[in-house]
Amino acid sequence: MEKILRTGIIQQSNTSDAAACRERIAQAAEDLAARGARLIVNRELHDGLYFCQTENVDNFDQATGLPGEATEFYSALAARLGVVIVTSLFERRAPGLYHNTAVVFDADGSEAGRYRKMHIPDDPAYYEKFYFTPGDLGFRPIDTSVGRLGVLVCWDQWYPEAARLMALAGADVLIYPTAIGWESTDTEAEKARQLEAWVTVQRGHAVANGLPVITVNRTGHETDPSGVTNGIQFWGNSFVAGPQGELLFRAPSDAECAEIVDIDLGRSEQVRRWWPFLRDRRIDAYGDITKRFLR
Repeated sequence: MEKILRTGIIQQSNTSDAAACRERIAQAAEDLAARGARLIVNRELHDGLYFCQTENVDNFDQATGLPGEATEFYSALAARLGVVIVTSLFERRAPGLYHNTAVVFDADGSEAGRYRKMHIPDDPAYYEKFYFTPGDLGFRPIDTSVGRLGVLVCWDQWYPEAARLMALAGADVLIYPTAIGWESTDTEAEKARQLEAWVTVQRGHAVANGLPVITVNRTGHETDPSGVTNGIQFWGNSFVAGPQGELLFRAPSDAECAEIVDIDLGRSEQVRRWWPFLRDRRIDAYGDITKRFLR
């Protein structure tokens, strides 16, 4: 495992052209690799628009088999640049069975592993339950040449259980490809509360587990094809936090960026010595955590 993990994050807007989205990612990845990146993390469902704003069976045509055209592209890119790449794809597993799946490619282009999104939202403009079957691969870190990556996806980031289980399984870092934003009718005060809650809960995962957190969001506005809402203004703000929740980098809300962040993975060991949360867990008293509610 590398102690200093030079990490590249790609915050971009999206179009409906998958090939164009991939080429823009490749261009950003080439720049980041030239600047020394060893790990490159992308946003959620980066090969197209966020289609979950409506329920439309035709959108299933956007899904890709694994392996397939998308994995061939990113595998070749990882091998050519000699970097580890975290991707986020709409997986067609079988007719009528689809997942929101992160696929990680190692620096030699091989597939290091995959994670299927476990927590699936169903809210106005985020109708993901229509499209995605909940993941069945569990919360298992993915071993790569740069360390053990605890890859989760978007809505998973609100759940401390997911982060904890990745930490208990030996993750060196928590990674969240993300697609989240504002609906235009929310007040500015409400928008600020939502954004800061999103940053705060993930910084809390870093603190509670003594691990760095990498979160990469998309930016830009995407219209609602149905016209029912005013679409989503994705709020960017991709960030990296250290194992005490300290912000190492935070991207703007309204601009694309491809940035390098150096993460000292060795700090986690020392932070966990100062704050031994894993030592003091009362595992004998947590049985009720698997219940839906206690009343």
